Amino acid sequence: MTDFETLRGDVDLAVYIDMKSPYAYIAIDPTRAMARGLGMTIDWRPFTLDIPSYLGSATLDAKGEVEKSERTPQQWKGVKYAYGDVRRYANLTGKTVRGTIKIWDSSQAGIAMLWAKRQGAEIFDRFLDVAYERFWKRDLDIDSLQVIAAALVQAGAETDGFEDFAAADGRSEHDAINKAAFDAGIFGVPTYLVADEMWFGREHLPRVAWLLGGRIGAAPDVLNQGFSA
Repeated sequence: MTDFETLRGDVDLAVYIDMKSPYAYIAIDPTRAMARGLGMTIDWRPFTLDIPSYLGSATLDAKGEVEKSERTPQQWKGVKYAYGDVRRYANLTGKTVRGTIKIWDSSQAGIAMLWAKRQGAEIFDRFLDVAYERFWKRDLDIDSLQVIAAALVQAGAETDGFEDFAAADGRSEHDAINKAAFDAGIFGVPTYLVADEMWFGREHLPRVAWLLGGRIGAAPDVLNQGFSA
C-alpha cells in the first residue's frame, strides 16, 4: 500500500484545496462535474499552502501598488504568470479572480471547511461557493474568524460553537490533516488522491475519472477533454 493510498483511507476520492489558491478555485466546478458523472462523492480536505517558502511574500497598498516585497524578479514573473493563467480559465465561466493584497494565512478558512463538512455535503458545497467567490472578489477577510463565521451563516450553516471549534478541535484536526498530507508528499492544490496515486492539478481530471471508473479502455493523457461544470 502506498503512502497516498493510506492517506486517502476508505474514501474513493480525496481532494486537497486551499482558499487562497486560485487554481483550487477554478478546479472546484469541473471536479464536481466529474464526480457527478461517475456517481461519486468527494472528500474535500483543507491544505494550507506555505506560499512564502517558494514564491516569497509581498503586500499591496490601497491603490494596488506594491508596498512591501520579499520576492525576487523571477518569483514576481511566476506570480504574474499564474494569475494571468488562472484568469484566462476563470473568464470562461464568468468567475472573478482579483490578485490578493497579501499572503493570507488561510488556515481559519480551512477549519471552517471542516466545520461545514460536519453539516453535510449541501452546506459544505454552499460554503465553498460563497467563500471562494467572495474571497477572490476581495470581499472576504479570512484573517477574521467573525467574517468567516458570517460566511458560514450565509451558506446556511449553524455556527454555535464554531469559534471554540476553531481554537481547539478544529485547529488540531486541520494541523493533523496538513502534517499527514505533507509527510506523504502532497505539496500543492488541487491535489487528487485516487486508487494508489496522487495527481496535482485539474488537468489530470480525465486520468482521475479513468481510475475511478475502473480503468476501462486506454489511460487518457492530459490533452484529452476535461470536465466543465
